[in-house]
Amino acid sequence: MSENKDQKFVYDFTEGNKDLKDLLGGKGANLAEMTNLGLPVPPGFTITTEACKVYLESGDEPPALRDEVSAHLAALERKMGKKLGQADDPLLVSVRSGAKFSMPGMMDTVLNIGLSDASVEGLARQSGDERFAWDSYRRLIQMFGKTVLGVEGDLFEEALEEAKRAKQVTVDTDLEPADLKKLVKQFKKIVKAEAGREFPQDPREQMDLAVKAVFDSWNGDRAKLYRRQERIPHDLGTAVNVCSMVFGNLGPDSGTGVAFTRDPASGQQGVYGDYLQNAQGEDVVAGIRNTVPLADLESIDKKSYDQLMGIMETLENHYLDLCDIEFTIERGQLWMLQTRVGKRTAAAAFRIATQLVDQGLIDEAEALQRVNGAQLAQLMFPRFDEGAEVEQVGRGIAASPGAAVGKAVFDSYTAVKWSRSGEKVILIRRETNPDDLDGMIAAEGILTSRGGKTSHAAVVARGMGKTCVCGAEELEVDTKRRRMTVPGGHVVEEGDVVSIDGSTGKVYLGEVPVVPSPVVEYFEGRMHAGADDADELVQAVHRIMAYADRVRRLRVRANADNAEDAARARRFGAQGIGLCRTEHMFLGDRRQYVERLILADTEEEREAALKALLPLQKKDFVELFEAMDGLPVTVRLLDPPLHEFLPDITELSVRVALAEARKEPHENELRLLQAVHRLHEQNPMLGLRGVRLGLVIPGLFTMQVRAIAEAAAERVEAKGDPRAEIMIPLVGTVQELELVRDDAERVIAEVRRSTGVELKLALGTMIELPRAAVTAGQIAECAEFFSFGTNDLTQTVWGFSRDDVEASFFTAYLEKGIFGVSPFETIDKDGVGALVRSAVESGRATRPDIKLGVCGEHGGDPESVHFFHEVGLDYVSCSPFRIPVARLEAGRAAAGSAGSDSR
Repeated sequence: MSENKDQKFVYDFTEGNKDLKDLLGGKGANLAEMTNLGLPVPPGFTITTEACKVYLESGDEPPALRDEVSAHLAALERKMGKKLGQADDPLLVSVRSGAKFSMPGMMDTVLNIGLSDASVEGLARQSGDERFAWDSYRRLIQMFGKTVLGVEGDLFEEALEEAKRAKQVTVDTDLEPADLKKLVKQFKKIVKAEAGREFPQDPREQMDLAVKAVFDSWNGDRAKLYRRQERIPHDLGTAVNVCSMVFGNLGPDSGTGVAFTRDPASGQQGVYGDYLQNAQGEDVVAGIRNTVPLADLESIDKKSYDQLMGIMETLENHYLDLCDIEFTIERGQLWMLQTRVGKRTAAAAFRIATQLVDQGLIDEAEALQRVNGAQLAQLMFPRFDEGAEVEQVGRGIAASPGAAVGKAVFDSYTAVKWSRSGEKVILIRRETNPDDLDGMIAAEGILTSRGGKTSHAAVVARGMGKTCVCGAEELEVDTKRRRMTVPGGHVVEEGDVVSIDGSTGKVYLGEVPVVPSPVVEYFEGRMHAGADDADELVQAVHRIMAYADRVRRLRVRANADNAEDAARARRFGAQGIGLCRTEHMFLGDRRQYVERLILADTEEEREAALKALLPLQKKDFVELFEAMDGLPVTVRLLDPPLHEFLPDITELSVRVALAEARKEPHENELRLLQAVHRLHEQNPMLGLRGVRLGLVIPGLFTMQVRAIAEAAAERVEAKGDPRAEIMIPLVGTVQELELVRDDAERVIAEVRRSTGVELKLALGTMIELPRAAVTAGQIAECAEFFSFGTNDLTQTVWGFSRDDVEASFFTAYLEKGIFGVSPFETIDKDGVGALVRSAVESGRATRPDIKLGVCGEHGGDPESVHFFHEVGLDYVSCSPFRIPVARLEAGRAAAGSAGSDSR
């Protein structure tokens, strides 16, 4: 990006506000906002994301940046009355990352910058605490060595563990000044040996190198993986916050903690968080020492506790949401180091949204924007059966809900490897760190023996919607020997099955059976939200869904092929069927009739086969129309290649060969084999299928149309209200549609005459080929509706065979960042989406009243639903269990666009 000569790259905390997240990142914008609110924030300044972008694109920082940093550093030194790293009373600063969107632990932070061999003595004299000064110095060398100089972190950890063993202590706070001085020397030797240079003694060099390291960490492997997982754009860059240090490791009257204004796991109001005396902030989130509950701070430091409670109330009322807060107490003085809208579980999201409405802090439209379809989908997952016989072996902190079952693994590499082989795994660690991200993504759930609700494992798991139990202290995790010892001495080896309940914190041996979620029971009508004993979560879901249904413009239909699925879809709120795949009606016992059709040598044989299929098809449609009475049912005529209804060629060849060897009759098998060879295609998905079948196999489509028409007539005679729509698949030109439509209208007229029932059957087509999309204006002359088949449209636009490419190179494409997400999961707006938009516009230009929908898998994808709302479709159609998600997202899309219009 080109640099503007007058561009400002550095902002003091007094200059920004919470609305400048694009420029100052989330952390910097919120530090500025808290400063503006008059809260106790250590002075500092923020280097903008624009500076990061220049650095990442050019390989060097903007020329003006150094002078701007120097000016702000000088102002900070004047404010603090001391200079960075001076020998007698040094100013120390932290250098912390801060992207627009929270990426917990994914980028780099360095604390205690400004300490050196000279200034550490001054810090010891000024603080009156020699141990504190040398502990801070060893922390700087450790963090700087790992983060800035690329030294393997385990080398420092091993040296620290060796120092504790030599002293015969178990926690680092028991190390004395002499021990820490030795550790500093050891750490500096590690830096020299591994980095090929001395640890820098110049404090400004420390700060400048740390800033560049934070910039570089934006493109670190774990940060890129996290952004792909969370769908965060890769071009945002990170801001860097330079903040004067305050110290929680100055003794028992100091400490550090993380607090939530509400429970991020349940949404309940109360005192939630963790506190650690005599510690710096990284100790809490790393989970290396077990914290005490935040409520214990009241007895430890009542003054700071009361002040913190007041600040938490101020922040929640200001941000109108759950806030996640980091704080430090330095010798009884409370300092606020960060706040952000906190990550929360799916259940907490729904509860908090409705609680804030009830408190009058937000309205229903805003509550709808506070939840999303992915969270609703999580709430529909099964939970453990409380009545099952189980063997509980431990209990930790319920950090992120869900019922997860899998084989125990003890490192991320194994988790990824086994997961790719189809195994379900539970990642078990003492504590997780950012390097474990790929394993956390691969696992069904995460279990740690250390850490609390604010540890790395808990925060990241909640963000991803993964089940997590933290701080199960009674479990002894040995990652080197790949085992976990549970109370009573039983050993869980790698590969043994365990179950973890992220809603209760309980850990079980073996596989625990699951039962349906209460949210699913609510959607299926087995639980009423108005009942006195209704789950609070169910009531919250009910209220938000009711509002979404009131405001959404998109209707939601189901992809359903039988009466049972249709009835379930209707219970889930479906407003019709957008796709009934008739090929599913040709399987099982009916395959024999399809074989007869394929093997027919004469018109009489073909007619006989079709005549046998007709009543079976009609019965299917009668049941379907009855289940969806009064709602539209879009029936797609036969789509797949005929060879799919024949036996496998290898299996059939073996049967023929064996019959010939045994001299057994095999005339039918031989004819089938010949038919398989005759119908064989190199690329059947682009061959004889869809409308082409209807034009090449006489009577096939007309038989299906007759079955639909007769079923509709029967339902009318039974006082029903069938609303059938006939959909022609794989149309590429209007001429194909015209031919099929002529035949269909003739058959419908015959049924109308023979039954005396007035039938209104709509005729339309799927838009699933690029040519259909670009000639949609012509096709609309013959079609009363379009349904976008985005699965096939994605295949044909990209030139992908879905069955092949997802297994072959999609993983590599996702890892390399070519895809942010699979185009089969979320619609490719720039390519496939552009064709959809064009077809909508040209279709409506020809036929203003044309009905437009989508029936591909994208119809139930939250992000895609917003796109379909934007381009003006009338409905989306998806599998029954995704209907609630589509309803919610359709409401969010409508409420969001209304809010944008009003602004």
